[in-house]
Amino acid sequence: MSARVQNLLLPIAVVVVSTVALLFLAGTNPWDPIRFIIEGSIGWPPFEAGTASKIGDTVMVWVPIALASAGLIVTFNAGMWNIGIEGQIIVGAIAASWAARTISAPRPLLVFLTIVAGAIGGMLWGLLVGVLRTVGGVNEIFGGLGLDFVAVSITTYLIIGPWSRSGVASTSGTDIFPDAALLPSFGGTRLSPLAIVITLAAIGGVWILFRGTLYGLKLKAVGANRPSAFLMGIPTNRFLLGAFMICGALAGIAGTSQATGFHFKLIPAISGNYGFLAILVVLLARFRAFWVIPISFFFAMIAVGASQLDLRLDLSSTLGGVLQGTLVLSAMLGLGWAAYRARKHADAADSAAQDAAT
Repeated sequence: MSARVQNLLLPIAVVVVSTVALLFLAGTNPWDPIRFIIEGSIGWPPFEAGTASKIGDTVMVWVPIALASAGLIVTFNAGMWNIGIEGQIIVGAIAASWAARTISAPRPLLVFLTIVAGAIGGMLWGLLVGVLRTVGGVNEIFGGLGLDFVAVSITTYLIIGPWSRSGVASTSGTDIFPDAALLPSFGGTRLSPLAIVITLAAIGGVWILFRGTLYGLKLKAVGANRPSAFLMGIPTNRFLLGAFMICGALAGIAGTSQATGFHFKLIPAISGNYGFLAILVVLLARFRAFWVIPISFFFAMIAVGASQLDLRLDLSSTLGGVLQGTLVLSAMLGLGWAAYRARKHADAADSAAQDAAT
């Protein structure tokens, strides 16, 4: 077996073994939880009653995870750990909710305006993290986390204050948005073809950015060695702010899809922690844009299907989150071990070549 095949199979083997071990420790056989997660997320067997609704829900969970992951690829390549992406999703949802609640327009125009409002809201919140980093010298991790809490507080205030439901004291969310503000859906499900197109376009745009543009090349140079990039004449602060703005805009659109395409209103937990989950997706994808598509969909399946663990196996649905974390950790360990083996193999080959030369 070639070293390349071994390096590919090793992470897969580590993931499989760790998943089986976790499910055994949870007190069940490995097959049943996996089967019920599949049934709960995409339906099985195919085309049975309710399958379309399940697929629609899973896709609309995939959309914000994939959009946030695409944005994080930009900031990670710039050398910035944008932990504040949760707040950018939330503020995008708030901005989209404002547009949905206050603007009266034909549906195509109103949907467009909610998306633009969400993108602007997320972009400005991301820019704020970047300004704190470049101007104030505040580490983007601490600044981002602080702004996450601020965004959550603003959401709660709006829901129980200015945007509260009339005659109801509740934190369950605002009133349902007008139909004209909701993302167009397919066949009575949540599935929105527009959201899918936007997500795929965003992922393709990020791929092009780092594979075919000078801006992407300079951004990677800033991330690889910021002082050297500055000495080469690259305005590093401007590029860092641009990376935060791009990521924030995509995160804001993710928040828009949550508000107008999934919940149809603003709720306190509007982000669904999908920003933090997107960080794991990007690490697992190793900053490669197109790998975000299947990996984020897999995590969306777990997020949607995990509710079946409680209903069908009397296991806590939080096991889905534990399973997600275990998969990422084990995959990263497997990839790290494979990289170590590849480096040792390369060093051995170099040593053999030097011995032959002497």
